Amino acid sequence: MDSQEQKQAQPFTDIFDEDEAETSFLLSKPTCLIVFGKPGSGKKTLARKLAQRWNCIFIEASEVIQMNIQQGTEYGLKCQELLCKGESIPEEVVTEMILQKIESPEVAHFGYVLTGFPFLSEKCMTVLQQIEKITNLKLKPDILINIKCPDYELCQRISGQRQNPDSGEIYQRSQCDPEVIDKHKKEKGQDEEEDEEDEDQDEEEEGEGEEETGEGPRKKLESFHQLVQRPEDFLENAEKRIGMYKDRMLSPLEEFLAHHDCRYLIEVDGSQEADHVFEVNKNYTCNYCYFNKQDELFRALSSCKLIAPRYRWRRSRWGQVCPVALKEGDIVMGNPEFAVSFLGKMYVLSSEEALKKFVLNPRPYLLPPMPTCPCKVFVFGPPFSGRTTICNLIAHNYKGKV
Repeated sequence: MDSQEQKQAQPFTDIFDEDEAETSFLLSKPTCLIVFGKPGSGKKTLARKLAQRWNCIFIEASEVIQMNIQQGTEYGLKCQELLCKGESIPEEVVTEMILQKIESPEVAHFGYVLTGFPFLSEKCMTVLQQIEKITNLKLKPDILINIKCPDYELCQRISGQRQNPDSGEIYQRSQCDPEVIDKHKKEKGQDEEEDEEDEDQDEEEEGEGEEETGEGPRKKLESFHQLVQRPEDFLENAEKRIGMYKDRMLSPLEEFLAHHDCRYLIEVDGSQEADHVFEVNKNYTCNYCYFNKQDELFRALSSCKLIAPRYRWRRSRWGQVCPVALKEGDIVMGNPEFAVSFLGKMYVLSSEEALKKFVLNPRPYLLPPMPTCPCKVFVFGPPFSGRTTICNLIAHNYKGKV
Protein backbone atom coordinates (compact mmCIF):
# COMPACT_ATOMS: atom_id res chain seq x y z
CA MET A 1 0.00 0.00 0.00
CA ASP A 2 2.81 2.38 0.86
CA SER A 3 4.44 1.81 -2.51
CA GLN A 4 1.14 2.49 -4.29
CA GLU A 5 0.68 5.75 -2.37
CA GLN A 6 4.24 6.78 -3.22
CA LYS A 7 3.61 6.11 -6.89
CA GLN A 8 0.44 8.20 -6.80
CA ALA A 9 2.26 11.03 -5.02
CA GLN A 10 4.83 11.34 -7.83
CA PRO A 11 4.23 14.27 -10.18
CA PHE A 12 2.51 13.32 -13.43
CA THR A 13 3.22 15.26 -16.59
CA ASP A 14 0.20 15.93 -18.74
CA ILE A 15 1.48 15.53 -22.30
CA PHE A 16 -1.48 17.52 -23.58
CA ASP A 17 -0.56 20.50 -21.41
CA GLU A 18 1.99 22.30 -23.57
CA ASP A 19 3.66 24.30 -20.80
CA GLU A 20 3.84 21.32 -18.47
CA ALA A 21 5.27 19.04 -21.14
CA GLU A 22 7.85 21.65 -22.18
CA THR A 23 8.92 22.24 -18.58
CA SER A 24 9.22 18.48 -18.05
CA PHE A 25 11.54 18.22 -21.06
CA LEU A 26 13.67 21.17 -19.98
CA LEU A 27 14.09 19.63 -16.52
CA SER A 28 14.90 16.20 -17.95
CA LYS A 29 18.42 14.82 -18.04
CA PRO A 30 20.05 14.56 -21.49
CA THR A 31 20.94 11.11 -22.78
CA CYS A 32 24.52 10.10 -21.97
CA LEU A 33 26.36 7.09 -23.39
CA ILE A 34 29.69 5.34 -22.78
CA VAL A 35 31.34 2.96 -25.24
CA PHE A 36 33.70 0.29 -23.87
CA GLY A 37 35.82 -2.23 -25.73
CA LYS A 38 39.24 -3.79 -26.14
CA PRO A 39 42.02 -1.85 -27.90
CA GLY A 40 41.32 -1.72 -31.63
CA SER A 41 37.69 -2.84 -31.33
CA GLY A 42 36.45 0.36 -33.01
CA LYS A 43 34.92 2.07 -29.98
CA LYS A 44 36.14 5.51 -31.04
CA THR A 45 34.64 5.11 -34.53
CA LEU A 46 31.34 3.90 -33.08
CA ALA A 47 31.23 6.69 -30.48
CA ARG A 48 31.86 9.35 -33.13
CA LYS A 49 29.07 7.96 -35.33
CA LEU A 50 26.67 7.86 -32.37
CA ALA A 51 27.48 11.45 -31.46
CA GLN A 52 26.81 12.58 -35.03
CA ARG A 53 23.57 10.63 -35.36
CA TRP A 54 22.11 11.53 -31.95
CA ASN A 55 23.41 15.10 -31.82
CA CYS A 56 25.48 14.51 -28.68
CA ILE A 57 28.90 15.83 -27.68
CA PHE A 58 31.73 13.42 -28.55
CA ILE A 59 34.24 13.20 -25.68
CA GLU A 60 37.55 11.38 -26.10
CA ALA A 61 41.03 12.06 -24.76
CA SER A 62 42.73 13.14 -28.02
CA GLU A 63 39.68 15.21 -29.07
CA VAL A 64 39.58 17.00 -25.71
CA ILE A 65 43.33 17.72 -25.82
CA GLN A 66 43.08 19.10 -29.36
CA MET A 67 40.08 21.26 -28.46
CA ASN A 68 41.84 22.78 -25.43
CA ILE A 69 44.95 23.53 -27.50
CA GLN A 70 42.88 25.20 -30.22
CA GLN A 71 40.93 27.29 -27.70
CA GLY A 72 44.11 28.29 -25.84
CA THR A 73 42.82 27.28 -22.40
CA GLU A 74 45.04 26.88 -19.36
CA TYR A 75 45.15 23.12 -19.85
CA GLY A 76 45.68 23.58 -23.59
CA LEU A 77 48.74 25.80 -23.11
CA LYS A 78 50.15 23.30 -20.62
CA CYS A 79 49.62 20.41 -23.06
CA GLN A 80 51.18 22.38 -25.91
CA GLU A 81 54.23 23.15 -23.79
CA LEU A 82 54.67 19.47 -22.88
CA LEU A 83 54.21 18.29 -26.46
CA CYS A 84 56.75 20.82 -27.76
CA LYS A 85 59.28 19.39 -25.28
CA GLY A 86 58.53 15.88 -26.54
CA GLU A 87 56.96 14.83 -23.25
CA SER A 88 53.69 12.96 -22.77
CA ILE A 89 50.65 14.59 -21.18
CA PRO A 90 49.98 13.28 -17.63
CA GLU A 91 46.80 11.29 -17.15
CA GLU A 92 45.76 13.61 -14.31
CA VAL A 93 45.59 16.54 -16.74
CA VAL A 94 43.70 14.50 -19.35
CA THR A 95 41.21 13.31 -16.72
CA GLU A 96 40.60 16.86 -15.51
CA MET A 97 39.99 18.04 -19.09
CA ILE A 98 37.51 15.21 -19.70
CA LEU A 99 35.61 15.94 -16.47
CA GLN A 100 35.61 19.67 -17.27
CA LYS A 101 34.12 18.92 -20.70
CA ILE A 102 31.40 16.73 -19.16
CA GLU A 103 30.44 19.63 -16.86
CA SER A 104 30.25 22.15 -19.73
CA PRO A 105 26.89 23.84 -20.57
CA GLU A 106 26.60 22.28 -24.03
CA VAL A 107 26.95 18.78 -22.56
CA ALA A 108 24.30 19.64 -19.95
CA HIS A 109 21.90 20.21 -22.85
CA PHE A 110 22.94 17.79 -25.60
CA GLY A 111 24.41 14.96 -23.53
CA TYR A 112 27.63 13.12 -24.35
CA VAL A 113 29.14 10.00 -25.87
CA LEU A 114 32.28 9.12 -23.89
CA THR A 115 34.92 6.59 -24.90
CA GLY A 116 38.53 5.78 -24.05
CA PHE A 117 37.84 6.14 -20.32
CA PRO A 118 38.81 4.43 -18.00
CA PHE A 119 42.43 4.51 -19.16
CA LEU A 120 44.30 1.24 -19.49
CA SER A 121 47.34 2.74 -17.76
CA GLU A 122 47.17 3.08 -13.97
CA LYS A 123 49.88 5.71 -13.43
CA CYS A 124 47.44 8.25 -12.00
CA MET A 125 44.46 6.18 -10.79
CA THR A 126 43.54 2.53 -10.75
CA VAL A 127 40.75 1.26 -13.00
CA LEU A 128 38.45 0.96 -9.98
CA GLN A 129 39.07 4.60 -9.02
CA GLN A 130 38.37 5.70 -12.60
CA ILE A 131 35.10 3.73 -12.62
CA GLU A 132 34.17 5.46 -9.34
CA LYS A 133 34.70 8.77 -11.13
CA ILE A 134 32.17 7.66 -13.75
CA THR A 135 29.59 6.56 -11.16
CA ASN A 136 29.95 9.85 -9.26
CA LEU A 137 29.41 12.07 -12.29
CA LYS A 138 26.64 14.63 -12.08
CA LEU A 139 25.50 13.51 -15.54
CA LYS A 140 25.73 9.75 -15.07
CA PRO A 141 25.78 7.53 -18.16
CA ASP A 142 22.37 6.15 -19.13
CA ILE A 143 23.41 3.64 -21.80
CA LEU A 144 26.51 1.44 -21.68
CA ILE A 145 27.74 -0.09 -24.94
CA ASN A 146 30.29 -2.90 -24.77
CA ILE A 147 31.99 -4.03 -28.00
CA LYS A 148 33.08 -7.67 -27.95
CA CYS A 149 35.59 -9.11 -30.39
CA PRO A 150 37.87 -12.21 -30.38
CA ASP A 151 41.53 -11.55 -29.51
CA TYR A 152 42.87 -13.11 -32.72
CA GLU A 153 40.71 -10.90 -34.97
CA LEU A 154 41.69 -7.80 -32.98
CA CYS A 155 45.40 -8.59 -33.31
CA GLN A 156 45.04 -9.10 -37.06
CA ARG A 157 43.06 -5.87 -37.40
CA ILE A 158 45.51 -3.78 -35.36
CA SER A 159 48.61 -5.20 -37.08
CA GLY A 160 47.02 -4.42 -40.46
CA GLN A 161 46.50 -0.71 -39.69
CA ARG A 162 48.59 1.87 -41.54
CA GLN A 163 48.92 5.62 -41.00
CA ASN A 164 49.43 8.45 -43.45
CA PRO A 165 52.38 10.45 -42.00
CA ASP A 166 51.22 13.66 -43.69
CA SER A 167 47.55 13.76 -42.62
CA GLY A 168 47.71 11.41 -39.60
CA GLU A 169 44.72 9.39 -40.86
CA ILE A 170 44.65 5.69 -40.04
CA TYR A 171 43.54 3.15 -42.64
CA GLN A 172 42.51 -0.47 -42.23
CA ARG A 173 44.05 -3.19 -44.38
CA SER A 174 40.79 -3.45 -46.35
CA GLN A 175 41.16 0.24 -47.26
CA CYS A 176 44.81 0.37 -48.26
CA ASP A 177 46.00 -3.10 -49.33
CA PRO A 178 45.55 -3.48 -53.13
CA GLU A 179 45.35 -7.28 -52.88
CA VAL A 180 42.51 -7.16 -50.32
CA ILE A 181 40.70 -4.48 -52.35
CA ASP A 182 40.95 -6.59 -55.53
CA LYS A 183 39.72 -9.63 -53.61
CA HIS A 184 36.66 -7.72 -52.38
CA LYS A 185 35.98 -6.49 -55.89
CA LYS A 186 36.10 -10.04 -57.26
CA GLU A 187 33.70 -11.24 -54.56
CA LYS A 188 31.29 -8.43 -55.34
CA GLY A 189 31.60 -9.21 -59.04
CA GLN A 190 30.61 -12.83 -58.44
CA ASP A 191 27.61 -11.81 -56.34
CA GLU A 192 26.42 -9.36 -58.98
CA GLU A 193 26.65 -11.43 -62.16
CA GLU A 194 23.51 -9.86 -63.58
CA ASP A 195 25.14 -6.43 -63.69
CA GLU A 196 28.42 -7.53 -65.29
CA GLU A 197 27.76 -5.80 -68.59
CA ASP A 198 27.10 -2.45 -66.94
CA GLU A 199 30.22 -2.81 -64.80
CA ASP A 200 32.33 -3.64 -67.87
CA GLN A 201 31.11 -0.48 -69.58
CA ASP A 202 31.96 1.62 -66.51
CA GLU A 203 35.41 0.04 -66.30
CA GLU A 204 36.06 0.76 -69.98
CA GLU A 205 35.10 4.42 -69.48
CA GLU A 206 37.34 4.65 -66.42
CA GLY A 207 40.16 2.97 -68.34
CA GLU A 208 39.84 5.48 -71.15
CA GLY A 209 40.00 8.34 -68.67
CA GLU A 210 43.08 6.84 -67.02
CA GLU A 211 44.78 6.37 -70.38
CA GLU A 212 44.20 10.01 -71.20
CA THR A 213 45.58 11.35 -67.93
CA GLY A 214 47.87 8.48 -66.94
CA GLU A 215 47.82 9.70 -63.32
CA GLY A 216 44.80 8.02 -61.65
CA PRO A 217 46.20 4.59 -60.66
CA ARG A 218 49.72 5.92 -60.09
CA LYS A 219 48.53 8.42 -57.50
CA LYS A 220 46.67 5.67 -55.62
CA LEU A 221 49.71 3.36 -55.60
CA GLU A 222 51.97 6.17 -54.44
CA SER A 223 49.61 6.90 -51.55
CA PHE A 224 49.67 3.20 -50.56
CA HIS A 225 53.46 3.24 -50.43
CA GLN A 226 53.43 6.38 -48.29
CA LEU A 227 51.54 4.67 -45.47
CA VAL A 228 53.57 3.54 -42.46
CA GLN A 229 52.96 1.21 -39.54
CA ARG A 230 53.01 2.68 -36.05
CA PRO A 231 55.06 0.90 -33.34
CA GLU A 232 51.94 0.27 -31.22
CA ASP A 233 50.38 -1.54 -34.22
CA PHE A 234 53.10 -4.21 -34.39
CA LEU A 235 51.65 -7.66 -33.72
CA GLU A 236 53.63 -8.26 -30.51
CA ASN A 237 52.65 -4.83 -29.11
CA ALA A 238 48.99 -5.39 -30.02
CA GLU A 239 49.00 -8.74 -28.19
CA LYS A 240 50.62 -7.06 -25.16
CA ARG A 241 47.96 -4.29 -25.04
CA ILE A 242 45.09 -6.79 -25.28
CA GLY A 243 46.70 -8.86 -22.53
CA MET A 244 46.96 -5.78 -20.28
CA TYR A 245 43.29 -5.01 -20.95
CA LYS A 246 42.24 -8.51 -19.87
CA ASP A 247 44.41 -8.36 -16.72
CA ARG A 248 43.56 -4.84 -15.53
CA MET A 249 40.29 -3.74 -17.08
CA LEU A 250 38.14 -6.79 -17.72
CA SER A 251 37.28 -7.83 -14.16
CA PRO A 252 36.31 -4.39 -12.69
CA LEU A 253 34.55 -3.43 -15.92
CA GLU A 254 32.42 -6.59 -15.96
CA GLU A 255 31.44 -5.92 -12.35
CA PHE A 256 30.46 -2.35 -13.27
CA LEU A 257 28.39 -3.59 -16.22
CA ALA A 258 26.71 -6.25 -14.07
CA HIS A 259 25.36 -3.63 -11.64
CA HIS A 260 23.89 -1.51 -14.46
CA ASP A 261 20.27 -1.85 -15.57
CA CYS A 262 20.29 -4.62 -18.18
CA ARG A 263 17.70 -2.74 -20.25
CA TYR A 264 20.28 -0.04 -20.95
CA LEU A 265 23.27 -2.33 -21.49
CA ILE A 266 24.07 -3.06 -25.14
CA GLU A 267 26.64 -5.65 -26.20
CA VAL A 268 27.59 -5.65 -29.88
CA ASP A 269 29.70 -7.85 -32.10
CA GLY A 270 32.87 -5.98 -33.01
CA SER A 271 34.15 -8.56 -35.49
CA GLN A 272 32.13 -7.02 -38.31
CA GLU A 273 32.85 -3.73 -40.09
CA ALA A 274 32.57 -0.50 -38.11
CA ASP A 275 29.71 0.82 -40.27
CA HIS A 276 27.58 -2.22 -39.40
CA VAL A 277 28.49 -2.56 -35.72
CA PHE A 278 25.55 -0.59 -34.44
CA GLU A 279 22.55 0.65 -36.42
CA VAL A 280 20.59 3.65 -35.19
CA ASN A 281 17.60 5.44 -36.58
CA LYS A 282 18.92 8.13 -38.93
CA ASN A 283 15.64 10.03 -38.98
CA TYR A 284 15.49 10.67 -35.23
CA THR A 285 17.06 13.74 -33.67
CA CYS A 286 17.03 14.64 -29.96
CA ASN A 287 17.35 18.38 -30.40
CA TYR A 288 17.02 20.46 -33.51
CA CYS A 289 17.81 24.09 -34.29
CA TYR A 290 17.31 25.90 -37.59
CA PHE A 291 19.05 29.20 -38.25
CA ASN A 292 18.05 32.09 -40.44
CA LYS A 293 19.94 35.03 -41.90
CA GLN A 294 17.15 36.97 -43.55
CA ASP A 295 13.67 38.07 -42.62
CA GLU A 296 12.23 36.02 -45.51
CA LEU A 297 13.76 32.86 -44.08
CA PHE A 298 12.37 33.76 -40.67
CA ARG A 299 8.86 33.94 -42.13
CA ALA A 300 9.40 30.70 -44.04
CA LEU A 301 10.43 28.99 -40.80
CA SER A 302 6.81 28.97 -39.63
CA SER A 303 5.73 26.84 -42.59
CA CYS A 304 8.62 24.41 -43.08
CA LYS A 305 10.23 21.54 -41.20
CA LEU A 306 6.90 20.27 -39.93
CA ILE A 307 6.91 18.13 -36.80
CA ALA A 308 3.69 16.42 -37.85
CA PRO A 309 1.07 16.88 -40.60
CA ARG A 310 -0.75 20.23 -40.36
CA TYR A 311 1.61 21.30 -37.54
CA ARG A 312 3.38 24.67 -37.80
CA TRP A 313 6.23 26.28 -35.97
CA ARG A 314 4.92 28.94 -33.58
CA ARG A 315 6.30 32.00 -31.89
CA SER A 316 7.42 31.69 -28.31
CA ARG A 317 5.63 33.52 -25.52
CA TRP A 318 8.25 36.29 -25.69
CA GLY A 319 7.53 37.16 -29.32
CA GLN A 320 10.45 39.09 -30.76
CA VAL A 321 12.04 39.87 -27.38
CA CYS A 322 15.36 38.13 -26.71
CA PRO A 323 14.95 35.54 -23.89
CA VAL A 324 18.68 35.67 -23.03
CA ALA A 325 18.52 39.43 -22.47
CA LEU A 326 15.31 39.03 -20.43
CA LYS A 327 16.99 36.50 -18.16
CA GLU A 328 19.77 39.03 -17.60
CA GLY A 329 17.19 41.70 -16.70
CA ASP A 330 16.97 43.81 -19.85
CA ILE A 331 14.46 44.26 -22.64
CA VAL A 332 16.12 43.89 -26.04
CA MET A 333 14.24 43.22 -29.26
CA GLY A 334 15.59 40.28 -31.23
CA ASN A 335 17.05 40.37 -34.71
CA PRO A 336 15.58 37.96 -37.31
CA GLU A 337 19.16 37.32 -38.42
CA PHE A 338 19.67 35.45 -35.13
CA ALA A 339 16.38 33.52 -35.11
CA VAL A 340 16.36 29.90 -33.95
CA SER A 341 13.63 27.30 -33.46
CA PHE A 342 13.52 24.91 -30.53
CA LEU A 343 10.79 22.47 -29.45
CA GLY A 344 8.43 23.72 -32.13
CA LYS A 345 8.70 27.41 -31.19
CA MET A 346 10.66 30.30 -32.64
CA TYR A 347 13.01 32.41 -30.53
CA VAL A 348 14.57 35.63 -31.77
CA LEU A 349 17.93 36.46 -30.19
CA SER A 350 19.41 39.92 -30.04
CA SER A 351 23.05 39.22 -30.91
CA GLU A 352 25.44 36.54 -32.06
CA GLU A 353 26.71 36.14 -28.50
CA ALA A 354 23.16 35.61 -27.20
CA LEU A 355 22.56 33.10 -30.01
CA LYS A 356 25.66 31.11 -29.03
CA LYS A 357 24.57 31.04 -25.37
CA PHE A 358 21.08 29.89 -26.31
CA VAL A 359 22.25 27.19 -28.73
CA LEU A 360 24.82 25.80 -26.28
CA ASN A 361 22.15 25.30 -23.61
CA PRO A 362 18.69 26.93 -23.88
CA ARG A 363 17.43 25.38 -20.64
CA PRO A 364 18.64 28.10 -18.21
CA TYR A 365 16.81 30.73 -20.27
CA LEU A 366 13.51 28.81 -20.47
CA LEU A 367 13.21 27.11 -17.07
CA PRO A 368 11.42 28.70 -14.10
CA PRO A 369 11.78 31.31 -12.82
CA MET A 370 10.77 32.31 -16.34
CA PRO A 371 12.35 35.46 -17.78
CA THR A 372 9.90 38.34 -17.48
CA CYS A 373 10.00 41.94 -18.58
CA PRO A 374 11.73 43.89 -15.79
CA CYS A 375 9.77 46.68 -14.11
CA LYS A 376 11.68 49.95 -13.89
CA VAL A 377 10.51 52.63 -11.43
CA PHE A 378 11.75 56.21 -11.28
CA VAL A 379 11.12 58.13 -8.05
CA PHE A 380 11.59 61.89 -8.05
CA GLY A 381 10.67 64.77 -5.73
CA PRO A 382 12.06 67.76 -3.84
CA PRO A 383 15.01 67.42 -1.46
CA PHE A 384 14.33 65.63 1.86
CA SER A 385 10.99 64.31 0.59
CA GLY A 386 11.90 60.67 1.32
CA ARG A 387 12.91 59.54 -2.19
CA THR A 388 15.70 57.25 -0.94
CA THR A 389 13.47 55.67 1.71
CA ILE A 390 10.71 54.93 -0.78
CA CYS A 391 13.20 53.50 -3.29
CA ASN A 392 14.65 51.17 -0.66
CA LEU A 393 11.18 49.99 0.42
CA ILE A 394 10.10 49.30 -3.17
CA ALA A 395 13.35 47.46 -3.92
CA HIS A 396 12.98 45.37 -0.75
CA ASN A 397 9.34 44.40 -1.43
CA TYR A 398 9.77 43.63 -5.14
CA LYS A 399 13.37 42.31 -5.01
CA GLY A 400 14.75 45.09 -7.17
CA LYS A 401 17.91 47.10 -7.23
CA VAL A 402 18.25 50.78 -6.31
